[in-house]
Amino acid sequence: MASHRKPRPRVRSAAPVVGLTSAALATVTLLSSQSATAAPAPKPSIEDVQRKVDDLYRQAGTATQKYNQAKEAADKQRTKVDTLLEDVAKRTAKLNDARRTLGNYAAAQYRDGALAPTATFFLADNPQSFFDQTHLMNRMADRQQQAVDEFRTQQAKASKQRAQAVESLETLTESQTALRTSKQNVQNKLTEARTLLSKLTAEEKARLAELERKKEAEAKRKAEELAKKQAAAKKEAERKAKESGGGTETGSGSGSDSGSSASTKAEKVLAFARAQIGKPYVWGATGPSSYDCSGLTQAAWKAAGVDIPRTTWDQVNVGTRIATADLQPGDLVFFYDDISHVGIYKGDGMMIHAPKPGANVREESIYYMPIYGSVRPA
Repeated sequence: MASHRKPRPRVRSAAPVVGLTSAALATVTLLSSQSATAAPAPKPSIEDVQRKVDDLYRQAGTATQKYNQAKEAADKQRTKVDTLLEDVAKRTAKLNDARRTLGNYAAAQYRDGALAPTATFFLADNPQSFFDQTHLMNRMADRQQQAVDEFRTQQAKASKQRAQAVESLETLTESQTALRTSKQNVQNKLTEARTLLSKLTAEEKARLAELERKKEAEAKRKAEELAKKQAAAKKEAERKAKESGGGTETGSGSGSDSGSSASTKAEKVLAFARAQIGKPYVWGATGPSSYDCSGLTQAAWKAAGVDIPRTTWDQVNVGTRIATADLQPGDLVFFYDDISHVGIYKGDGMMIHAPKPGANVREESIYYMPIYGSVRPA
């Protein structure tokens, strides 16, 4: 029997949903309140800014050396490619000459035709003339063979040089890509440093300048200490030399022609470097109106008749390694663990160098930056 009881309606309670929604809203409100009241990130101290800016300039110096290295490689590769393309053009001309010679032989043979030697002998008016003509034809055949051999030789050489040219062009493309990457890296580091400095207030800039003056004063103090030690060492060496009856000159090659030559070169290096003081630092520049650090050192030693490489990484491997205490005018002093900067020692703990973007070639203590090592190029 069918039931007449009405089905009980299913009622859903909305209370849990309301409760959940309220809890979620409360959580969002709490988080928003916390975010609004959270303390902002602490502003870096002026000391931190100074370290950051110095590090960015150092990184820019490293990127500059990579740029110089890539540019040097690209220039060398471009010269090689141009030479190869010129050789390919000359070889192609020789190949075309050989092709024309073969074409002339082929045309002559087609035009004149040929008979069997026996038939030619019986048809000849004079047997002797037949033998003379046969000898001539054999010589012509030899020349044809030589022409074929020459064509094949020129064809093989032309093919090889084309392959070399293609390979060199690919290498040039890689060098140019590295050049663009290095250039962009330099620009990025400099932009970051300038942006950091532009955010400083006038008071912060004044404090930063004061820190810079203290850093320079400490570097100068260390330079003066080195100058005193070097002067004392020189005086002691002169005393000993006088007692032994020797000359009064000190340093490597004392009293010798080689020592005199080295001294003359050093004087020329310093004379050139002094003449560049006041010219702006420009990364990648080699003069005459602006320089980067290794561009200045390269140009200065070139003025003394000595060719040294373009980058700091190559310059540090030239000549003789010198201890800081034994530095003499004209020696090259390198800085930072990555050897990204170089200056020319002028004596008394001081150097002439192209410091960084925004600065000019100037004299400065060698202790302004951490010293990596020093060399005497010649």
